[in-house]
Amino acid sequence: MLELYLNNPNDMELREVESLPAPTGDEVKIQLIYGGICGSDLSVFRGKIPYASYPLRPGHELLGTIIETGESANYRIGTRVVVLPNTFCGECDLCLKGRTNICRHKQSIGVNANGGFSQEFVISSKYVLPVPDDLPDEKAVLIEPFAVVVHALKKVSITKDTTVAVVGCGNEGMLAVALANYLGARVTAIDINPLKLELVRSLGDIRAIHPQEIKDQTFDVVVEAAGTKASIEQGMQLVSPGGAMILIGITQEANLPVVHVVRSEITLYGTIIYNFPSDYLQTIEYLRNSEFNVAPIVSKIMPFTEYQKAYETALSGDFGKIILNFKEAPGQ
Repeated sequence: MLELYLNNPNDMELREVESLPAPTGDEVKIQLIYGGICGSDLSVFRGKIPYASYPLRPGHELLGTIIETGESANYRIGTRVVVLPNTFCGECDLCLKGRTNICRHKQSIGVNANGGFSQEFVISSKYVLPVPDDLPDEKAVLIEPFAVVVHALKKVSITKDTTVAVVGCGNEGMLAVALANYLGARVTAIDINPLKLELVRSLGDIRAIHPQEIKDQTFDVVVEAAGTKASIEQGMQLVSPGGAMILIGITQEANLPVVHVVRSEITLYGTIIYNFPSDYLQTIEYLRNSEFNVAPIVSKIMPFTEYQKAYETALSGDFGKIILNFKEAPGQ
């Protein structure tokens, strides 16, 4: 079988490896359908994540079909599933409080454990969730990244006419725009890339602007999804008194205007990944709704054998989600 393998930062290859042994216990063997390229995949590829391990197989946004099961796995062969790429122990103090997303012993596949950009891979059935038959592959592959946004936006109340600014229109930012718009908010999307702004406008009635176009306007909720020092610091100034800022993007540090936060009673929310399976289940329900528009977010679906071109396209920053297609082997 074929898999992508990252030997070191900026050194990835497509290689042929032996077929995997049969799954045991609660494990399942999955034949991959689609794999989404995430911003963290790009950071691992470029060597920008300090805790990443090399060499490893990349990939964590994974949709596939179960083709073999261990003796105690609860799923049938042929079940289409999406993968939870972050492990949790279920035993530490945070897991026991239901905070499995910040488990003290968490590992993230494709970052510090082997991922799933392979024609087949084996994983504990604890970390998979069946996908409804009425959800097409092109939407189902968005479950994992969209669950990040679903989890984040649960921290605030967004209803009709709530004013929401989304700073940064990468994949997570675009998904946040789509969800806030669906929930009835008046959404302003902010990015420095005019191509991204044009893409965001296709999601609905969205005001999409360059950061320099923001004057004195403030917002009930600001979602920071760019993950830069400048975007966080600008985002803080965009929050209305009594409002909230959700930090999805990650950067090492930024200056916090404490007086502004205190005197305006601004609430800051840090957020990381999601709770499983609750956030995944909510995500699926959104995606099943025909009125929820996410189609423009997927820019290209490319054969996994064209991984170099796919990564270059994703790294350009000019597109939405880039998907690797593992449905057909070379020559088929």
